[in-house]
Amino acid sequence: MSRRDFIKGAGAGLLAGALPAARAAGLPELNWRLSSSFPKSLDTIFGAAETMSKRVAQITGGRFKIRIFPPGELVPGLQVLDAVQAGTVEMGHTAGYYYVGKNMAFAFDTALPFGLTARQQNAWMYAGGGMELLRGLYKEYNLVQFPGGNTGAQMGGWFRHEIKSLKDLRGLKMRIPGIGGSIMAKLGGVPQTLPGPDIYPALERGAIDAAEWVGPYDDEKLGFSRIAKHYYYPGWWEGGPQLSFIVNQQKWNELPEPYQAALEAACAEANVTMLAEYDAKNPEALMRLVKQGVKLHPFPKDVMVAARKAAFELYEEEARKNPVFKKLYDNWKKFREAEIQWFKVAEAPYQNFIYYTK
Repeated sequence: MSRRDFIKGAGAGLLAGALPAARAAGLPELNWRLSSSFPKSLDTIFGAAETMSKRVAQITGGRFKIRIFPPGELVPGLQVLDAVQAGTVEMGHTAGYYYVGKNMAFAFDTALPFGLTARQQNAWMYAGGGMELLRGLYKEYNLVQFPGGNTGAQMGGWFRHEIKSLKDLRGLKMRIPGIGGSIMAKLGGVPQTLPGPDIYPALERGAIDAAEWVGPYDDEKLGFSRIAKHYYYPGWWEGGPQLSFIVNQQKWNELPEPYQAALEAACAEANVTMLAEYDAKNPEALMRLVKQGVKLHPFPKDVMVAARKAAFELYEEEARKNPVFKKLYDNWKKFREAEIQWFKVAEAPYQNFIYYTK
C-alpha cells in the first residue's frame, strides 16, 4: 500500500469514527451561519469559508454545521463585523482593515502598506505574538479572531489612464480601503471603500478612475480589464494581506471544547489553502490578461518612495494618539525589522538569482 493510500484510508477511518464518537460524548448538533464579505463568484476567496465549513462538518461527524452566506443575503459585505458582534450571525469571514474607522489598529489584522509578506504575516500571527495582540483588540468588540486566508502580494490595481509620476495621482478617485486609502489620500488621491460586487459598476460609470482588488485570478473574473487597460504592480499597500474568520465571543464560549478545536484547525487549514490556490492560479490568469491587451506597468519610483514615507509618518502619528495601535505597532515594527534582516540573508538573494539571472 502506498503512503498516500495509507493516509487516505487512515483519514477516512478517523472521519468515519467521528460521528459515533461525537454522539457517544453527547455533543450537540449545531447549525451556525457565517456572513462573508466576499462575492460567491470568487471561488478562491469566498471558497476559504467553504473549506473551513466542510472540514468542521467532517471533523465533527456532521454535528457542527456552518452555512455560508455571501454579502447582501444577510448583511452587507462591509457590515460583517457589526453583525457578528451583535450576534445577528455567529460567525463572519472578512478583512480587518475594512473596520479601521472603528480603530486603525484593525489594519494589522489584514495588512499595512510596506508591511509583511504573506509568509511573514503568518509568522507574526502564529509565532510572533500577533494573534494574542489582535485577539485583545477583537475582544473589545465581543469577537474572537482566527487567520482565514491570504492572497499573497497583490497587484496595484486597474487604471483608466497611465500613471507616469506622482502628480498623476492628484484628484484620482480610486477604490482602495484601509490604511492604503489613507496613504493614497496623502498622495493627493481620493480613496473610496467599496465591497467587491460594487467595484465594476462604479468603474464602468466613471464614479471611480481606478480600482484595486486582489490579483489576476480574481480581477479577471470581475472583468476590470474591459474598462481599464493599465494594470499596475506591486500593491504596496498589501504585501501579504490576511483575511480573518471572526466568531461572536459568547457563541465561542458556548462551544464544546472538541468543537472549538475543530473550528480552530479548520480555520488554519483554510488559511494555508487560500494562499496555495492563489499562487497556483494567478500566473495563468496574468498571461491570459496580457494576451487580451492588458498593459502591465510598475508604479513609478517617485510614487513608491513618497508612499513609503507617508505610510510610516502615518503610523508614528497614529501611535502617538492611539494606545491600542501603539501596542500592536511596537510589536509589529520590531518583528518586521527582524524579518527584513533575515530575508535579506537567504530569501531575497535566492529569489533575485532565480528570477533575474539567466
